[in-house]
Amino acid sequence: MDRRTFIAAAVVSPAFFRPGPNADFAQAAEQTPVDGWRRFEITTKVALLNSSGRARLWLPLAQTAAGYQTAISLNWQGNGETELLRDSTYGSLLLSSAWNEGAGAQNLEVRQTVATCDRSALPTVPMSVAERQFWLAPRESAPTDGIVRATVERIVAGRTAPRDRLRAIYDWVVDTTWRNPDTPGCGFGDIRAMLEVENFGGKCADINGLMVGLARAAGIPARDVYGIRVADSRLYPSLGKSGDISRAQHCRAEAYLEEDGWFPVDPADVRKVVLEQKLAVDSPEVRNLRERLFGNWEMNWVGYNSATDIELPGTGQQRPNFSFLMYPVAFTTAGQLNALDPARFKYEIISKQL
Repeated sequence: MDRRTFIAAAVVSPAFFRPGPNADFAQAAEQTPVDGWRRFEITTKVALLNSSGRARLWLPLAQTAAGYQTAISLNWQGNGETELLRDSTYGSLLLSSAWNEGAGAQNLEVRQTVATCDRSALPTVPMSVAERQFWLAPRESAPTDGIVRATVERIVAGRTAPRDRLRAIYDWVVDTTWRNPDTPGCGFGDIRAMLEVENFGGKCADINGLMVGLARAAGIPARDVYGIRVADSRLYPSLGKSGDISRAQHCRAEAYLEEDGWFPVDPADVRKVVLEQKLAVDSPEVRNLRERLFGNWEMNWVGYNSATDIELPGTGQQRPNFSFLMYPVAFTTAGQLNALDPARFKYEIISKQL
């Protein structure tokens, strides 16, 4: 369906570019800083092909993360029943749209404005006991016992300071893993399988997921942050994407250190540069990047959430077909659509710097 038809169909709907009724965005618009920040408009268009029965769609939305990212505005148009929801475990914000039998073309267009600022050290915010326990807890796709704990005990042996332990894990992940271009999407994040079969090839959800699981097993609170690249990189071409970013999903990792607060890392992007720029892991360029990505994120990327192994809100027990919430998710009468199969699940994500 072309854009004119899409908009014409949506005009008759009360959802035509309706502002999202959420206080977070109004507050963020008032508080967004200017100096050193960039604003991006991210437009997502989804069309559920070959579907005329009941269907439901969920889209992850950009989060507000103190100090480096602010979600400013959200608008949408479409002919479904659309609402903002949060998952009950992580509080991740999603836009959900549902269509009944006979609704006709099932389309949704979402426009979100986000501001970002390159991230390094942030003011330390004390972590409560409950928060620490939450970000140390094992996950279904990332356990912290058995082979995971045995592996990290070898990695951090003799080190007691949390930052030293974290750096040992980071270096081990960079040295041991490799980016596999044949891995579907961003990977699967099954770290136990990676360790058991000693196959350390994958993509960001595998490599940074391994970083997070090992950190938790070492007693360091950690989490993945799932998101998408929105602009070209000043570092390497392979670390950025602008314009059509439909396949530019990327997850990062962060760990909590008492002296630094949430500390950003990205070993997966080190391995991405090794592969795609055809550089040796011990080359001066990669050594410099390794240092930079231990404690810094270039914010040509927008984070959605840290939701892992969740049930979709409003569904009872339905889950995404990946353990993380980084792609659009849709269910039709034929079942869950594959976000990596554009022949059946057509979506386009466009980024524009404002």
